[in-house]
Amino acid sequence: MRTSSSRVGQFRPTAAAIAAITAAAALLTGCGGGSDDDKAGSDGKITLRIGTFGSFGYDDKTGAKLYAEYEKLHPNIKIVESNVADGQKYWDTLKLRLSRNSGLADIQALEVGYIAEATGPAMAGKWVDLGANGGADLSAYLDWKVKQATSADGKVIGLGTDIGPMAICFDKDLFAEAKLPTDRTEVAKLWAGDWAKFVEAGRTYKRNAPAGTAFHDSASGLFNAVLSSNSVQYADASGRLDWENSPGVKQAWDTAVAAAQGGLTARLRQFDEKGTWNAAFKNSKFATVACPSWMTGIIKDQAGPGNQGNWDIAAPPVAGNWGGSFLAVPKSGKHAKEAAELAAWLTAPAQHAKVFAVNGNIPSTKDTLASAVVQDTKMPYFGDTPVGKIYSEAAAGIKPAPISRWDGQVKTFLTDNGILDIEQRGTDPAKAWENVRKLVDDKIDQ
Repeated sequence: MRTSSSRVGQFRPTAAAIAAITAAAALLTGCGGGSDDDKAGSDGKITLRIGTFGSFGYDDKTGAKLYAEYEKLHPNIKIVESNVADGQKYWDTLKLRLSRNSGLADIQALEVGYIAEATGPAMAGKWVDLGANGGADLSAYLDWKVKQATSADGKVIGLGTDIGPMAICFDKDLFAEAKLPTDRTEVAKLWAGDWAKFVEAGRTYKRNAPAGTAFHDSASGLFNAVLSSNSVQYADASGRLDWENSPGVKQAWDTAVAAAQGGLTARLRQFDEKGTWNAAFKNSKFATVACPSWMTGIIKDQAGPGNQGNWDIAAPPVAGNWGGSFLAVPKSGKHAKEAAELAAWLTAPAQHAKVFAVNGNIPSTKDTLASAVVQDTKMPYFGDTPVGKIYSEAAAGIKPAPISRWDGQVKTFLTDNGILDIEQRGTDPAKAWENVRKLVDDKIDQ
């Protein structure tokens, strides 16, 4: 659930970080105001711009074609999406633009790791209250999802897109070559109830691994998966940042370090800009990936048609929720009314069902989760896998952990500046942990 932090502060970027953020802003070109798109064009159409990261499944190319559908229903609207792969860079750029009230999209996606900051005292006033504008039916969403996006004064600044119930996606061909079971039920038994068993399964895989492959894609991805299954993550029960004393962080760190030092990972950085991680899907370089529901769309897109039917989905060692996002509307937008209406439509139950059918993003609306559309869904890319049942059952067990306003930033420090150094550079874990601690002390004013 979302809880308010009693400590007010803000991220203080270094000069190098500011330069990186400014450079990253170029990735979101076209998201901003101050252009001819701020007013209706000569054809009478209003352009609504949406800033997203990762895979939301709305687009007309590989998604559910929701933009085309909305434009048909609203001939006066044209929708343009700007998408960035790296969620951290997206957020850093968004914060900079919010501080300037410039360069913002009409709708901005927000990841759950940053929602407590977005609803905090420094930012809450910058968003349209979507509970009072746009026509969204808040009762349709999971109660805890609405609460996460609610500010201290009761404004709902974001509408839930998806949630991230966890599973493990695995490559059946690689499992067979490594003499491991390929039936999803038998695969799940390898690690049922214990992430340590998952690491042990990796050691078994390694003994017979096909040349040039690894058991798991990324130690950082494993860290996020393990942490997602814990009821205590970066914050304590009051929402105060307390990552160093968190049993969830400790378990996730120790598990990820064991996998990295044991040579069980492909030593990849998820969502890297060079596309190395994406290419590894297509080239079958790893046998497993921690697989929240939204990951299925990424696998489909990146592994490509040549690997259709190779991937399957098994239950995780422990149920958890990794990720999930919201759509928010900046107050500074020239078309806030139209943007709020579009955000409400994109996140309504009917559209949630369409996105899930194509992209695998598990809906955050109650009736959609329970509907036959979700329960009976099988994504063609994954063959006969009962994707809907697997993820809706996992969703039923989600108990959200308290969130601090710094969760997203601390996660990045732990994964990109801690675990990745251990995995790719052989940094001693104790030194890597200390480096993370120094970064948190230096960059976060609590």
